[in-house]
Amino acid sequence: MTESLSPNSHDDILEAVRWAVAEAAPLEIVGGGTKRGWGRPPATNHVLDLSALAGIRLYEPEELILQASAATPLAEVEALLAENGQQLAFEPPDLGPLFGGPAGRQTLGGAIVANLAGPRRIKAGAARDHFLGFAGVSGRGETFKSGGRVMKNVTGYDLCKLMAGSFGTLAVLSEVTVKVLPAGEKTRTVLVYGLGDGPAAEAMAAALNSAHEVSGAAHLPAGIAAQSAVGYVSDPGAAATAVRVEGPGPSVEHRCAALRDLLGEWGATEELHGRNSAALWTEVRDVSFFARDQTKAVWRLSAPPAAPAGFLNGLAEDLDADWFADWGGGLVWLSAPPTEAAAQAIRAAADGCDGHATLVRGPEALRRAVPVFHPQPAPVAALSERLRAQFDPNGVLNPGRMG
Repeated sequence: MTESLSPNSHDDILEAVRWAVAEAAPLEIVGGGTKRGWGRPPATNHVLDLSALAGIRLYEPEELILQASAATPLAEVEALLAENGQQLAFEPPDLGPLFGGPAGRQTLGGAIVANLAGPRRIKAGAARDHFLGFAGVSGRGETFKSGGRVMKNVTGYDLCKLMAGSFGTLAVLSEVTVKVLPAGEKTRTVLVYGLGDGPAAEAMAAALNSAHEVSGAAHLPAGIAAQSAVGYVSDPGAAATAVRVEGPGPSVEHRCAALRDLLGEWGATEELHGRNSAALWTEVRDVSFFARDQTKAVWRLSAPPAAPAGFLNGLAEDLDADWFADWGGGLVWLSAPPTEAAAQAIRAAADGCDGHATLVRGPEALRRAVPVFHPQPAPVAALSERLRAQFDPNGVLNPGRMG
């Protein structure tokens, strides 16, 4: 039977963690609950539910600073920023539907501790690059704070980098501070139709290496493009390679025209404006193409951008899998059968191109049977263990999740 603890304040979190240490009762840390299926199932029946710790504490548009309780819904943050023409530049995805849940429950703290970033990652950086500070409770049952309200205040900044991507295994965050940036006045996307994997990688590389400040570059094979809700993407019945530009209106129009000239070398082009452009990149960001079929495992492969063209087609055919590429080919999402044999093939393919593969979604049996995160080199693994021993020596925070 699962027992839930529901703190209403930072002090309540502190009390709960101290109880967990004293009772040797590990805690599963839950905010919006959108990613509970990512990682190995925590070895505990006690849930620390942070959902009551929501709300924006501080927002200074002129200073490009926002501070909020960790479980504040991203939708609330983004709505407030949009009113002021600003955004979270790292474009965090909403993965709720990917795990079979509702949209709109992703939290700011959850995006930070998973270090989530969307298509704009290639231009704006990862979540950790916009994470300024936090208040939290370590697995020792100690309160600590890190970071400052401006990027030039680097006190404790390394701790922010440690928390980003820790999946709640080092500390429970009660409050986070992030940098915000102006949103682009206009967004346009250039589509190139019918490219194979190799030419698509070449076209995206040409766009990214140009002077046109590309903020998104993705390749959708024909089967994936056909699932898009954007008619310009799905109706042609062909693969679609997409390149996005954002910014002031005249600049976007100029850069979009220049990109069409550049990419015309690879094939026929089309242009998406406004809502259609936003809709396509939301699909890419949220991995919407793999949300419909919950029976498949979903993998996230990171590799040198040109690498996917060399192995993915053969791998997809062998496994009866689907895939698409983001980050100019540096990030590949793969939907495959939820078997150990498929996991071994995917990991081998990632190793073969100097990449790594993470099992993002899969049945509990698979997540127990294979490493969810790509096995680390021995020195890195040893460092990770030392960090956990320092921050959570009793293993009370999300035990086993990253095992």
